[in-house]
Amino acid sequence: MTKKIYKPAVRLCAGAALLFCASVGAVEETASPDVVWSGEGELGYTRTTGNTDTESLLLKFGVKRESKKWLASVRVEDLDKSEDGVTTADRFFAVVKSDYKLAVRHYLFGTGDYEDDRFSGYDYRANAAVGYGYRVVDLPSLAINGEIGPGGRWSRETDTGDKTAEATARLAGDLTWRISPTAKLTEEVSAVRGPSNTVYRSLTALTTNINSDLALRVAYLYKHTTDVPIDTEKTDTETAVTLVYSF
Repeated sequence: MTKKIYKPAVRLCAGAALLFCASVGAVEETASPDVVWSGEGELGYTRTTGNTDTESLLLKFGVKRESKKWLASVRVEDLDKSEDGVTTADRFFAVVKSDYKLAVRHYLFGTGDYEDDRFSGYDYRANAAVGYGYRVVDLPSLAINGEIGPGGRWSRETDTGDKTAEATARLAGDLTWRISPTAKLTEEVSAVRGPSNTVYRSLTALTTNINSDLALRVAYLYKHTTDVPIDTEKTDTETAVTLVYSF
């Protein structure tokens, strides 16, 4: 009962905190006309498999802030589903990231994420990492980045209450391919390796513009954890079709 009462407030506070962290970079540039804010909200259908096997509504919200030297972003996702008073899906995920541009292709990054998935076998899982990024391909229609760096991971198992804090290594990459003036393909991949397990994550999305503000997006999320708590699936997937509003 306590979890049901306080969880929305915790989620709201976490989202607000991450949004604040994403916007504090490059304070000296706040008044600069070069600072650009952008964002998008998503709402739509999702089909999950793995530890949850259900169909439900998915809500996402993201904001980016870019200046001459900094690129900061935050993204929040929420998935909930109940049937006959029984919760069948309950996941909250938030990620914040800041890049400091060293040169046209080179940058330093800091990132952190938090996941609360009721059916994952964990009460929570959180990651933080810093490191170096490189723009492998930099074309008007295609951009590919690669990143590597050390980090840390914190988690607590649901059944046992065991807490884990460990050092990790993070390898990640992302791709943006502008197929046409109205369509783009994006891909985000990452591997976080620690003593207890390795977590692989891939998010593929195809976005097609409807008009200047609205777009249709089809996305596929794949996540695999090499070692998980007892009675927990190693692989989770989400297939989503959403309407995206950009601002």
